[in-house]
Amino acid sequence: MKLTILGTGNATVSECYNTCFVFSNENGHFLVDGGGGNRILHNLKEAGISLEEIHEIFLTHEHIDHLLGIIWLIRMIGQKMNQGKYEGDLNIYCHEGLVSTLTTIASLTIQKKVTKLIGERILLIPVEDGEKRNIIGCEITFFDIRSTKAKQYGFAMVTADKKRLCCCGDEPYNPCEEAYAKNSDWLMHEAFCLYGEADIFKPYEKHHSTVKEACQLAKELDVKNLILYHTEETHLSERKKLYTQEGKSYFHGSLFVPDDMETFEI
Repeated sequence: MKLTILGTGNATVSECYNTCFVFSNENGHFLVDGGGGNRILHNLKEAGISLEEIHEIFLTHEHIDHLLGIIWLIRMIGQKMNQGKYEGDLNIYCHEGLVSTLTTIASLTIQKKVTKLIGERILLIPVEDGEKRNIIGCEITFFDIRSTKAKQYGFAMVTADKKRLCCCGDEPYNPCEEAYAKNSDWLMHEAFCLYGEADIFKPYEKHHSTVKEACQLAKELDVKNLILYHTEETHLSERKKLYTQEGKSYFHGSLFVPDDMETFEI
């Protein structure tokens, strides 16, 4: 299983892309979120993934830095469908409230010759808290993270070789996620900034955490590998070094602070 981090930044970044990523194996690709614009098209191309290969997408929540890239994918993949250049259907999984949101935004911004495919070949599939799906040969369990800002789902994955991965979305871990996150081989968690700069970036006001807290959490949950994302970009050239230095004081497993387009073997 290959994991490609297409974007690592928070909502307001401009020097890197908003957080989104894709899992790839011999069965296909599973894209999680789309970032905030059409840079998703460039990053997928750079990753060597054509639009014709994308059939499985999960949208975590409604915020524009996660959703708007999906609108671009609906447009571009829909065009390829109409041109006879795309085989099969596009499945977009999301919580029930996002179905109408995606449909409305698409209908207001994309030509009808594409939006008519929604419900026919572009399938918006609502998932419930705790629902399991088999996607690219992996067991995916979607769960409600109990956000107080906007309804948001995370997911847990069990790969074909029984590796366990948990993605907590872009908010701090909630104890309701323990069954999915504890003892995971991989934990994906947001870290808005360094703990030493919390007074500057004010992560708690935005319902985010710092590197310190994310790493303390990973230690408590006894995870083996921790990936931090959804960060500020002030220290972009030194982010990996600075975040790793702070995080290693609290978490002694394998800590990863990826750059955009970095890949991992899961």
